[in-house]
Amino acid sequence: MAVEKIWKLREVADSENVSQLSSELGVDPVLAELLVQRGIRTFDEARSFFRPSLDDLYDPFLMADMDKAVERVHDAVKGGEKILVYGDYDVDGTTAVSLVYSFLRRLTANVDFYIPERYDEGYGVSYKGIDWAADNGFSLIITLDCGIKANDKVDYAAGKGVDMIICDHHLPENELPKAVAVLDPKRDDCNYPFDDLSGCGVGFKLVQAYSMRYDIPFESLVPLMDLLVVSIASDLVSITDENRILAHYGLRQLNSNPREGLAAMIQLSGLEPMHLTIDDIVFKIGPRINAAGRMETGRIAVELLTASDARTAVRIGSEINEHNNERKNIDRRITQEALEMVESGKCLSSDNATIVYNPDWHKGVVGIVASRLVEAFYRPTIVFTRSQEGLVTGSARSVHGFDLYDAIESCSDLLENFGGHLYAAGLTLKEENLPVFCERIEKAISGRIIPEMQTPVVEVDAVLNFAQITPKFLRILKQFQPFGPGNNAPVFRTDNVYDNGMGRKVGAEGGHLKLELIQESHPYHHISSIAFNMACYFDHIKAGNPVDVCYSIVENYYRGTSNTQLRIKDIRERDEMI
Repeated sequence: MAVEKIWKLREVADSENVSQLSSELGVDPVLAELLVQRGIRTFDEARSFFRPSLDDLYDPFLMADMDKAVERVHDAVKGGEKILVYGDYDVDGTTAVSLVYSFLRRLTANVDFYIPERYDEGYGVSYKGIDWAADNGFSLIITLDCGIKANDKVDYAAGKGVDMIICDHHLPENELPKAVAVLDPKRDDCNYPFDDLSGCGVGFKLVQAYSMRYDIPFESLVPLMDLLVVSIASDLVSITDENRILAHYGLRQLNSNPREGLAAMIQLSGLEPMHLTIDDIVFKIGPRINAAGRMETGRIAVELLTASDARTAVRIGSEINEHNNERKNIDRRITQEALEMVESGKCLSSDNATIVYNPDWHKGVVGIVASRLVEAFYRPTIVFTRSQEGLVTGSARSVHGFDLYDAIESCSDLLENFGGHLYAAGLTLKEENLPVFCERIEKAISGRIIPEMQTPVVEVDAVLNFAQITPKFLRILKQFQPFGPGNNAPVFRTDNVYDNGMGRKVGAEGGHLKLELIQESHPYHHISSIAFNMACYFDHIKAGNPVDVCYSIVENYYRGTSNTQLRIKDIRERDEMI
């Protein structure tokens, strides 16, 4: 059976405001309510929301140290210095490096990029990378999506005559690195109006500032925005405020004129050109780019994203796609092994937390496996494997509302290092400390977690009748995009629906449901629906029994045709209603 979920209907927004906005905009009250839920209360605010404008981007010079960063880059360009663009091996890091490297390559031939090896150097700035820069005559390193905690590395670089500019979006320590400039909107002393940029977003603000200072037309930056939306979507930063504008125009660029490397990824992913969404990036494009760093090296991801011709892009893209296929095979195998461990009681913990360990598992996929285990058992989860002799490394994922990072931090005396945030973290410890760590983290979680956090919740935005899903409703709902954190696709609830008799199981193992749903009160209005991993409801529905459903509404494109489809989030049999 599917995991039981709690359906939580959002509190009704200010009814007077909803009514007024519905009247002024001429839209269904449900759409007006969605706007008010998002803090949009006036006609002008709605117009800005529906029509994002590049004119509303913030002045990049509001970011602390931006003046210093721009001048140091200009001095390097003017003086013919060698500049190294350095970034992490994940999607945000590789897109950020590709963006800044592509921009600087227009200004100077003395620029190169560096991506650390995941299994040799680890995350962030490495001594090996600094040594490589110094040995090869680079006098300036620009870090992207990393470096905010690299105080010792910055000092080490300075000792070798290498300046550093830090571009990061992670939380800094109390003391900032003594770099030439530290660009990070999360700095306590930074007055930049929006602090949830991606790492690539911070890099974009640097090139925007340089362009403003040295009279480079903003229009020349627009082709870089396809990289920007890939980073925003993949790094799961909020798609609100400035990110909404950047994502909107990034999607426009990705759909109309993507760079060769992304065009190759679109083709290899089997996506419909011109109809790409944030979900397509999150589930198709991003994982393929990530696979390069997980399975081989992040450097080839940058080579793909900066490829200047289609032939090179397809060649590199095909290689990365193979890495992704290999990653998926390993992911499926390890997930199955981990599920069997838990179900047979051979795991390290399965009470308030799920903790599994196998020294032979591939380090590059343990985070994905942890997410799968959260879906299966809905408990905070840590998946461990051996990283090197005597050390194990783990990837942790949490459930909604529970701060797993805080629980891990309470065991920091047992750890060699750790990092992350509320819902995801990575950690390394000596293998001999693993039993006591599991005991203590289990206690830490049991002391902090409450029952409400142990059952998944479906947040329902509004109750909707199928008859309300008109062409006009869909046209306006589409303008709520791009969807993502802070502006999630609305979830609707419709009660007392049934299949028209054409429902069937689909998918390789028949695990999904393809339905044509009809609402009993509106029997002439049926709508195509897909319910992933919900085949357990097939017999009940096929027998003609009504159900209640919650869902999002998507536009489904296939081979040049489109249709409206409900993407079912959960199904509830009518006799289960409380």
